[in-house]
Amino acid sequence: MSSEEFEKLQEIYKSLYEDLKLMREGAPRCNGEDRKRLVRTFDERHGEADEVLQGMEEELRAAPSSYRNLMSTKLRMYRRDLSKLQRDLKSCTTGFGLSSPTVEGSQHALYSSQNQQSTHLQAQRALLLQGTDSLNNASLSIERSQRIAAETDHIGNDIIEELGGQREQLDRTRNRLVDTGENLSRSRKVLRAMSRRLVTNKLLLGVIILMELAILGAVIYLKFFRR
Repeated sequence: MSSEEFEKLQEIYKSLYEDLKLMREGAPRCNGEDRKRLVRTFDERHGEADEVLQGMEEELRAAPSSYRNLMSTKLRMYRRDLSKLQRDLKSCTTGFGLSSPTVEGSQHALYSSQNQQSTHLQAQRALLLQGTDSLNNASLSIERSQRIAAETDHIGNDIIEELGGQREQLDRTRNRLVDTGENLSRSRKVLRAMSRRLVTNKLLLGVIILMELAILGAVIYLKFFRR
């Protein structure tokens, strides 16, 4: 993202540099107040170009390491060219200028070209601002997506924890059911054993009763019928 910003600032710098170059070429043909205005305009544009280079240096510090060498080389070259252009203007404005209709026509052409360059620069700045707004909007959209993803992840973790708690409850319920089944099995075995004992006791009681009746019958027989 930093390399894209660097390229946009580079385009703005090139437009400013071309504007300054035209001023430098037209400086020898200016005299008096025209030369003073040109120098003031040059200084303003030079300051703008220097600010753009400072912005490029900031982007250089934030750029990936693979781009830094090339970007740093371009910055040094731009700084050198800008300083040379300023020195050239100072050297040519210390001399005497000419005043003629031809020079005035050249000045008019120079100002017209400067206006065109200024319009182009404004368009470049508008594109840069539009690109910056788009990047900001994209960053906000990414932040919202990340926030939604984090919330979704948090909700998913809560659901997983809740499902884990329900699974533990189901495991405990299953264990209780298994224990209950084992208890019922033991109870059925006890009941079957008690049932067998009850039947055995009834059979023994029946046998005892039959034996007592037999003995009683034998006693009666021997006592009353056998004499």
